[in-house]
Amino acid sequence: MSDDIKSFVEGAINENFIVLFTKSFCPYCHKAVKTIKDLKENYTEYQLDNLPNGAEVQDYLLQKTKQRTVPNIFIGQQHVGGNDDLQTAKTSGRLKQLLNSRA
Repeated sequence: MSDDIKSFVEGAINENFIVLFTKSFCPYCHKAVKTIKDLKENYTEYQLDNLPNGAEVQDYLLQKTKQRTVPNIFIGQQHVGGNDDLQTAKTSGRLKQLLNSRA
């Protein structure tokens, strides 16, 4: 894994409160983005299928999170998981806690 890929991913997570690594054709990604938009939250989205190094980014995310699927979501530098995890966090109140943890 190149240091450039690791730096890109870690920088994206550290510099943005909400980061979604997605693919443009993925319905679960669309649902996750809609959930964040509906909460009127700012977020950064990286569509891996539209990045020249998207496959390498996905490989690094697998190493980092043990999750290969998209969306791969981080809030406040914490790995949330995928869309099902996001929806569960929303229902349980954990998502609100994560959003309120903003410094």
